[in-house]
Amino acid sequence: MNHAQLTALGRALRLLGEHGEALSTDTPDAKVHEMRGDLRRALDLLEESVTTAAPSTRCPEHPNGPVDEAAPDLCLLCETRRRSARRAEYGGGPARPRPVEPVQSRYGVRDDRPQPQQRWLPEAWNGRAWQLCGTPRRDRREAELYLAAQRRGPRPALAYRLVHEFTDYEVLRVWGTPVRRDVEPMP
Repeated sequence: MNHAQLTALGRALRLLGEHGEALSTDTPDAKVHEMRGDLRRALDLLEESVTTAAPSTRCPEHPNGPVDEAAPDLCLLCETRRRSARRAEYGGGPARPRPVEPVQSRYGVRDDRPQPQQRWLPEAWNGRAWQLCGTPRRDRREAELYLAAQRRGPRPALAYRLVHEFTDYEVLRVWGTPVRRDVEPMP
């Protein structure tokens, strides 16, 4: 509805309201016929301004959506959303397909076994404890090359070691000798 239609319809409805207030038992027939003409003009203006179909639901989000008679707002889409929320609230959740029984194997199914995580951790001795000095590597050769570059760097640590992590930790190789020292030695 555009602004001109809205203004004309408002004016016609206000005029009908004035007619309604002036209506009494002794209203002459000429006045009743005038009211009838004004009412027809208001209905014609209303017909011109309405361009869409009448809403089939009371839902502001889906006024012309599918109808569900059991829903309070008659909207099937919103009622479906509400039902699934209630189902999830009570633990029903969406319907899940039955799990397929795995074929029995003497070695088990791959998903039953955790995937091994194998990493090489480069560590440096900081004077008190071993600390990680680089990102853990998936390749041992790459980790050894990284530690070799650290040893040749401008500020090498006293010692480096490479720790193999594979469900447990195992020290593979140590470069240098870790010596325990205090931060500020006493004289």
